Amino acid sequence: MKITLTEFVTLDGVSQGPGSPDEDTSDGFTRGGWLVPHIEGTFVQRVSGWLDLADGLLLGRRTYEAFARDWPRITDPADPFAERMNTLPKYVVSNTLTEGAWHPTTVLKGDPVQTIGELKARPGRELQVHGSARLGGALLEAGLVDTLRLVVAPTVLRTGRRLLSGPGAPSGLRLTHHEATPNGLLLLEYEAAGRALHAEYEGVTAFI
Repeated sequence: MKITLTEFVTLDGVSQGPGSPDEDTSDGFTRGGWLVPHIEGTFVQRVSGWLDLADGLLLGRRTYEAFARDWPRITDPADPFAERMNTLPKYVVSNTLTEGAWHPTTVLKGDPVQTIGELKARPGRELQVHGSARLGGALLEAGLVDTLRLVVAPTVLRTGRRLLSGPGAPSGLRLTHHEATPNGLLLLEYEAAGRALHAEYEGVTAFI
């Protein structure tokens, strides 16, 4: 299976609490819900199309617990995501959880790079990481992420937990698709391209 990382971020890279003010208030964060004003039909169609490709969801403990709390409450049969989110196999990376209440769930213990590497070797389409920025960053550094999908909101928060921050080797990406929605969201899709490249600028003629 391919490992796909899907993240919602602001222009200054914040990934915390896109869906509601109380989605994730850890570390005193009070500016959640920043994605919602920009959601419209094009965004819903594209994200639904991405979810169509999933054979399972791969989540960190914090995101898993938030999703397990919120998604089962959505019972509207017209909701384009709820049925799939609630019925797809879930894999949660945690050494503290013993079982998951959001069925069907498998708890992955031990070294996540090893256990997820074993999952990745199975046949299938995509194993999708949603949110779970720390897990996603570790998998990207380990070379296990095949595709990164970003939804960038036209918002600057100046506070909150940022995507792919912290120590680790730099990663290279190759842009494969881009689109802007009517409400100003940027939908960006990248392929992982190994380590980030570096060079010294020697004048514009070197690029012509």
